Amino acid sequence: HGLGGVAAAAPDAGPGPAWQSKCPWGAPSTTSISCSLADVMSEQLAKELQLEEENAAFPEVVAAAEGPFITGENIDTSSDLMLAQMLQMEFDREYDAQLRREEKKINGDSKVSISFENYRKVHPYDSDSSEDEVDWQDTRHDPYRADKPTTTPRRGFIGKGKDITTKHDEVVCGRKNTARMENFAPEFQVGDGIGMDLKLSNQVFNALKQHAYSEERRSARLHEKKEHSTAEKAVDPKTRLLLYKMVNSGMLETITGCISTGKESVVFHAYGGNSATEDKVIPPECAIKVFKTTLNEFKNRDKYIKDDYRFKDRFSKLNPRKIIRMWAEKEMHNLTRMQNAGIPCPQVVILKKHVLVMSFIGQDQVPAPKLKDVTLSSEDMKKAYYQILNMMQQLYRECNLVHADLSEYNMLWHDGKVWLIDVSQSVEPTHPHGLEFLFRDCRNVSQFFQKGGVAEALNERELFNAVSGLNITADNEVDFQAEIEALEKMNEDHVQNHGKKLSTFSSDGDPPIYDE
Repeated sequence: HGLGGVAAAAPDAGPGPAWQSKCPWGAPSTTSISCSLADVMSEQLAKELQLEEENAAFPEVVAAAEGPFITGENIDTSSDLMLAQMLQMEFDREYDAQLRREEKKINGDSKVSISFENYRKVHPYDSDSSEDEVDWQDTRHDPYRADKPTTTPRRGFIGKGKDITTKHDEVVCGRKNTARMENFAPEFQVGDGIGMDLKLSNQVFNALKQHAYSEERRSARLHEKKEHSTAEKAVDPKTRLLLYKMVNSGMLETITGCISTGKESVVFHAYGGNSATEDKVIPPECAIKVFKTTLNEFKNRDKYIKDDYRFKDRFSKLNPRKIIRMWAEKEMHNLTRMQNAGIPCPQVVILKKHVLVMSFIGQDQVPAPKLKDVTLSSEDMKKAYYQILNMMQQLYRECNLVHADLSEYNMLWHDGKVWLIDVSQSVEPTHPHGLEFLFRDCRNVSQFFQKGGVAEALNERELFNAVSGLNITADNEVDFQAEIEALEKMNEDHVQNHGKKLSTFSSDGDPPIYDE
């Protein structure tokens, strides 16, 4: 009854404001338009003009682009399509810009921001989809599912007699397997068998499934590795944190960039801060050596540490990450020994896990050149040779160390003298291969200086005797190395029998100190 009343009342009620407030279906009065007609007109006019301009502007572009390909039949459609796409693109861009503005407005200075990324029209990674590509989400038609869903009856077969079809039927199974492929991980590209009636046999499907799983696991592993390894020049999150802490604590002022990258480490340059630690003043320029945490490089270097008695007990029980820390620790101990002996080398500032901070050899971010890159006068060359000879003897006697990787690549020329770097692999002479390493160093040094024209340069065997103070008299290399190995073997037996760590090489008195 009430409704009828309203209906009846409707004709009498004028379009007055009182009526509108009562009933939402009232016809709106024309007077409620607040803007003038002229505004509407001008607005529309502007739009039309703009469209005309665009129409005038774009066809030329299209014609230019399409130039060589235009044929009689596709001239109109191709350019129209192009126009439509361009206009759509323009619209999408405007829409995105608006979204971005709204996003900014909502987020303001908030630390937690909301992103409208998913509502954007133009996605930067979208490729131009070709016309024959169909997006199945749009067409709502899945080529793998039968048009009419076929249900497998409870008894598991359809039909009777020789027309019987069980659930094991090849065709039914094959189609089912094809549809099941959709459940693989999204990264696993199964392709689209559109228009093909694909039937995957169980064997193929199972193999694919297995492969999909192992791929998934592999990508997870790769991701893991990426997280944990300091890549070529980059720094993994853990290392970055260590470096940030050093800068924040004021120990370093700024880290300026990468100086060199090697097989097992990356070296950065930094300006030292002013917070002097208890006993050390931080040098104005520092070198930060970050030992790479990728593990494969260390597999071939473990021989240096494994038999070094100082680290021996700890080596076997460690995971590779800790071994890398041990490299850094080893370099620090070796540098400290060398510093105490007065051998020119970087001065240790601090060691944090696998990051070693040392003084920088060079000036104003320019590292000192390696001996192999620098051209020295014959006078300087000779001076360098005697200095290195002296350093090798000091290293062997006072520091009880063998560099084990000594060559023109690990010696820097700075301030008119030679500096030794990269001593992470240095070992003690009692190391089972210590003397072989020393002989290798001697060979590198003598070859370099003989090539460099230093007439006084001893050959590798004389140099070995001069440094080690052993008098090995063999006159050819094979016998010489055999004697070295025999000595090592003797020493190793001695160490094992007596548990002693002292060198037992019988040296005939002190070797001669070579000097200019």
